[in-house]
Amino acid sequence: MALIPVQRPSIGKEELKAVEAVFKTGWLGMGSVTKEFEDALKAFLGARHVVATNNGTAALHLAFDSIGLKPGDEVIVPSFTFVASVQPITATGAKPIFCEVEEDTLNIDVNDAASRITKRTKAIVPVHYRGMPCDMEGVMKLAKEHGLRVVEDAAHAIGSYYKGRRIGSFGDLACFSFDPIKTVTCGEGGAITTQDDGLLDLLQRKRILGIDRDTWSRYQNKRSWFYDVTTQGYRYHMSNINAAIGLAQLKKFDAHNSRKLSIAKTYDQEFAGLDRFQLLRTDYNGLSLFMYIIKVREGRDRLMKFLEERDIGSGIHYIPSHLFTLYGKNKVHLPVTERLFEQILTLPLFPDMTDDQVARVVSAIKEWKG
Repeated sequence: MALIPVQRPSIGKEELKAVEAVFKTGWLGMGSVTKEFEDALKAFLGARHVVATNNGTAALHLAFDSIGLKPGDEVIVPSFTFVASVQPITATGAKPIFCEVEEDTLNIDVNDAASRITKRTKAIVPVHYRGMPCDMEGVMKLAKEHGLRVVEDAAHAIGSYYKGRRIGSFGDLACFSFDPIKTVTCGEGGAITTQDDGLLDLLQRKRILGIDRDTWSRYQNKRSWFYDVTTQGYRYHMSNINAAIGLAQLKKFDAHNSRKLSIAKTYDQEFAGLDRFQLLRTDYNGLSLFMYIIKVREGRDRLMKFLEERDIGSGIHYIPSHLFTLYGKNKVHLPVTERLFEQILTLPLFPDMTDDQVARVVSAIKEWKG
């Protein structure tokens, strides 16, 4: 029986055709297609400014660097996230201060975050886990009270709405990921949105080695022989190839997201009465769902083995960052996060998943006796 993966990209002839068109131009790096993708994202998200990058982690590092994080600064971030949310903080020399998440959503616990603010705190990072928006009203209020910058990790949340507006259309900065398994993929890619006019120019210069004018010439598929370097920068720009894939994927967003939501609702309905599991609180209104996760009250690892024997993939997203050696393993105790880590299990969810595959997953979960 064929393996059902946890996630996989949903791509086809449209993406190939878009890449072929770029090949024919001979301009494969950052150029006019990159600009077209940024403009499409602005329209899609309702954002004032968009800066496309080569991946989501680079987007976060660029955002942190652009707001001036430096050694000695502190940034509050949930431990319950992929390490890509944290490495960009330490790349600036700043220190991550790990906080708890809400038991029923796995999103940042604003009250716990508030308790960890010190005079060295410079920013807070709400992670929109699995695409479910955080309590951004609470986060923004907290940030305003303490003069903090807000950098949203929206890697999971492309297309999700919060109180009638899409994630990325408010706040200081929001960072997105378009890696192979995201709802919108560029093959590999990322983006930063900001409403701050002053940050736009800095972000554009920093993403291409601090060069002062190269972005605009490249947007026209031209090279400028003269330029100045005005700030510390990085090679973080998105290519025309990746942008072309992203443009094709944006056109498929509604269909891809609708299918994922349909599968998730089926899971919810089928698993609702099973005492061995607990479902996360999910508001499907305006949601772009990245992953489907259940909490297993006991025996999570045994269930993973059970599913593996039936050619059904599952995963654990994620190992809490405060448990890693680099960040002072076990230096801070986060009881909610640590308990959740022992319970969570990610089940298969991707747009091309068939009804038969969904039925196989449902049947196996119901069959497991613990």
